[in-house]
Amino acid sequence: MTEAEWQVIRALLPVPALLEERGWQPEGFCHRQMIDAVRYVADNGVKWANLPADFPPYRRVHAFARRWQVTGPLAELHDRLRDRIRQKEGRAQNPTAAIVDSQSVRAAANIPRQTSGWDGGEKVGGRKRHLMADCLGLVLAVAVTAASVQDRDAAVPPLERLRRTYFSVRLVWADGGYAGRLVDWAAEKLQLTLDIVRRTDDTSGFVVLPRRWVVERTLSWLMRSRRLVRDYERLPAMHEAVALWSMTMLMRGRPAGRRRPAGLSRPTPPAR
Repeated sequence: MTEAEWQVIRALLPVPALLEERGWQPEGFCHRQMIDAVRYVADNGVKWANLPADFPPYRRVHAFARRWQVTGPLAELHDRLRDRIRQKEGRAQNPTAAIVDSQSVRAAANIPRQTSGWDGGEKVGGRKRHLMADCLGLVLAVAVTAASVQDRDAAVPPLERLRRTYFSVRLVWADGGYAGRLVDWAAEKLQLTLDIVRRTDDTSGFVVLPRRWVVERTLSWLMRSRRLVRDYERLPAMHEAVALWSMTMLMRGRPAGRRRPAGLSRPTPPAR
């Protein structure tokens, strides 16, 4: 991180549990070093043991990443950074609409068979990440399942999480994989309108579909992180954490005044 980026991140860091008398011990290394080390792994896709020598010991870095994933500081930092960007873009802090989509990725040899499967549609064996993004393409919720799980079944937990966290969300756009009983369930149980955006029968080849292109662009952003090109995480929860680390790398420079990533300058529809 540059010094300007670090000043933004530092102001958004959660208060350590030690200062709130909630246990834990003081960190042995600077937060800036640890965050840079975790982002290095996410960005370059290296093994934890292959961290360069100028970072803290890899076991400490991995323990730091695991602790932040389990106790919640990672999600808190990500959400604060996303809220800052929404305000900078002139949007309300709480979104009223979201877009959902999924992406299947091949699993490495170390992934347990109990948490992986075969996606017959995409012809991919591994895991599937389910993403919910706002109208700017910023992540609201992420869930990782086996690739064999149907989209309409896997979307239930993230939709429930989205409803608990953002009660202002009333409309969710999705593709045809989420059609069926999920639409009725979301309307009855969550008071959410699930709008299915379909391709027309007379179209062929690549077509930019309304609203759906936003979350598909976000999925392509995640593929910039080599750790997410293939699934190397033994635990699905750590895969979700790497996706959040990737998004913090994408968002980190914008509050500090850096040029936005390619594609983010594309005009977006009016806010909902």
